[in-house]
Amino acid sequence: MDIDSWLRGIGLEQYAQAFRDDAIDADVLRDLTDAHLRELGLPLGARLRLLRAVAALGTSEQPPAALEITPTAPRTDAERRQLTVMFVDLVGSTALSARLDPEDMREIVGAYHRSCVEQITKAGGFVAKYMGDGVLAYFGYPRAHEHDAERAVLAALALVEAVPKLSTMAGSPLQVRIGIATGLVVVGDLIGTGASQEQAVVGDTPNLAARLQGIAEPNMVVIAEGTRRLLGNLFELEDLGTKNLKGIGGPVRAWAPLRASSAEGRFEALHTAGLTALVGREEELELLLRRWSRAKRGEGTVVLLSGEAGIGKSRLTAALLERLFGELHTRLRYFCSPQHTDSAFYPIIGQMERAARLVHDDKPPAKLDKLDAVLAQTSTSTEDAALLAEMLLLPNDGRYTALDSAPEQRRQRTLEALTSQLAGLARRQPVLMIFEDAHWVDPTSLEVLGRIVDRIKTLQALLIVTSRPEFNAPWVGQSHVTSLTLNRLGERDAAAIIARLAGNKALPADVLAEIVERTDGIPLFVEEMTKAVLEADSEGAARRTVAAVPSSALAVPASLHASLMARLDRLGPAKEVAQVGSAIGREFSHALLALVARKSEAELGSALDRLVQTGLLFRQGVPPQASYLFKHALVQDAAYGTLLRAPRRALHARIAETLERQFAEIAERQPELLARHCSEAGLIEKAAGLWGKAGQQSLERSALIEAVEQLTRALGQFAVLPATSELRREEIKLQAALLNARMHTKGYAAPETMAAGERARSLIETAEALEEPPEDPLLKFSVLYGFGLPTKRTVTAILFASLRRSFWHPRTSKERPPHE
Repeated sequence: MDIDSWLRGIGLEQYAQAFRDDAIDADVLRDLTDAHLRELGLPLGARLRLLRAVAALGTSEQPPAALEITPTAPRTDAERRQLTVMFVDLVGSTALSARLDPEDMREIVGAYHRSCVEQITKAGGFVAKYMGDGVLAYFGYPRAHEHDAERAVLAALALVEAVPKLSTMAGSPLQVRIGIATGLVVVGDLIGTGASQEQAVVGDTPNLAARLQGIAEPNMVVIAEGTRRLLGNLFELEDLGTKNLKGIGGPVRAWAPLRASSAEGRFEALHTAGLTALVGREEELELLLRRWSRAKRGEGTVVLLSGEAGIGKSRLTAALLERLFGELHTRLRYFCSPQHTDSAFYPIIGQMERAARLVHDDKPPAKLDKLDAVLAQTSTSTEDAALLAEMLLLPNDGRYTALDSAPEQRRQRTLEALTSQLAGLARRQPVLMIFEDAHWVDPTSLEVLGRIVDRIKTLQALLIVTSRPEFNAPWVGQSHVTSLTLNRLGERDAAAIIARLAGNKALPADVLAEIVERTDGIPLFVEEMTKAVLEADSEGAARRTVAAVPSSALAVPASLHASLMARLDRLGPAKEVAQVGSAIGREFSHALLALVARKSEAELGSALDRLVQTGLLFRQGVPPQASYLFKHALVQDAAYGTLLRAPRRALHARIAETLERQFAEIAERQPELLARHCSEAGLIEKAAGLWGKAGQQSLERSALIEAVEQLTRALGQFAVLPATSELRREEIKLQAALLNARMHTKGYAAPETMAAGERARSLIETAEALEEPPEDPLLKFSVLYGFGLPTKRTVTAILFASLRRSFWHPRTSKERPPHE
């Protein structure tokens, strides 16, 4: 039974990818429980529907077909998400409605809708709403996937191809217009009730997608610039120039994707600006070169290159190719795809098409001629050539022996023909094979790979297989197989990458340090975060340096958002715990989390186990004494970024209250921790006092840089509070403390010091005008002395005034006796 088709039959097609991710097939379908489905992230309505369908399998392989295709039961919690939105419109539907019977028109629209659902859900999208002959779809919600923008474009191109082929009563092929845009939205609020209930998406992105659909020609896809940036060179694009769209501020750059590009691999296609220099991988590169030397001697070898996403596997293989440039060898590169995990021979077909230089516009005979030229290099028999042509879906025009064997026999002979191809090439000269992203390999290609691993020992060949840690290579431990795991880069190497990307633009030290800290040694994260910072002020780049880039530029880059959200969405109920943890901080204790999360110990334990198992959290110790650390700061940022403003403030308020009541010692020792949560909770006055306390403590410990930061935060909070006598006195005290810290960190004459002194003097003068002098009688003297050397007369006057206040209580002028 095909799981995808089965899920589609019960209206839950958008969960097909989740089933594939967790290897749920027909054999284990009947073992699913509500807990399993909850872990997969299915809402209650979807779980009930699926469990009923599973029960129906007791008597039949196929559940009753749904009367109509509808979206799954939606999630009710709203989130901030980066979303790719697709609008599909049926061309000429008004004219069709005018000349056709309503029942005929209903059948046409139904066929069109079913085609939309099939292509969109196959690509991992979610059909959110039908609007007559229009279809609204999301990619990135309710479940994010890696490369959602790419998935949306693939689905759109598939629709442009599939809809005209529908057999309908329209009398001519149907046509569609499609618009696609990507951006930040709030999604998930429910509006309406019953059958009309839908999930609202708030933001500019849906409107932009709809406007782009409006300017598309029939059977054309139009995408926004934000979507194009995420695609790199994965597609051939036509630049449509800038367009003025109704309701959209300013001109919009638009593009029309035509087809998948002929780029050799995903890595090259997504790195359109060129590769950064290889940093921190010298030892790993030398190991590959040694294995290559062994292969050239006829001792074929395999290297299993493993590491998490973005760690630099593809960059390392690219460096090897650079080192071998000019050296005589045959290069074979295979690329697996997340969209083709069930497409037999997908990476092998791609390699052969590139080797033969087959292009989109070639006629079948021309493609066969090109294939023959490639196969002639290895003296391939006509029988094997016929098998390989069949694998490439090329029609036999009579030049090959007709294939009359059973399908399984042809399959086995094809596997052998592919292995023989490698042996033939290796007899001529050394062969370097690179098989990328094996965690996405289809079963048939994996079988070919296994045969090659067995055969390669006696060939002049090196096979490098790259994969993520979840791929369990069945060849580990064999004598000619080397396992190589890439670890994260150290701080020095990460800083080196940043420096090379920044070039002659000097990044401030604090910005550089924050990038290093938040990217956790993952080269891709380092590159994308640095680019985001460098591009944050692109409009004024000619006039301003990168030093002016605001801290908000350090948000999760759009290029990383989809992959990070995909990891979070796979967590199911554990995602909520990740969100709570992200609000507490990069590191948090089990005890604090348990009090804030308000879940049963069983629920909390299950969620934390899943977070640890999926590699998002590190755990130290045993609950309830355990502590946790987010493996990546950017994963923490992504989880935190999904929270809406009101729930986020409430969560921080709960954390602050819990710290004060249950962890008083921590709150007293680390007032800055409590201050941060109060600030985020909107408890401004309380936060101001705590930041001030933290700054004074840091000043006493000579932690001057920290003191400057904390005192600045405190004073920033005071600026938005209503002025009172008590707050003015506190503000003067903190401003004087900031002046002191600035003098020691920046120097007496620094602009920051002078500004702090000027502000302190202004506050004192305002207070004296209101007859609210500082509580400390020497504070004015210290401010003036710090800001500018006073005269003897000024010092005498200040000392006299201070002594006078020591003997008499301050009174208004009306209360003063004449002798005063």
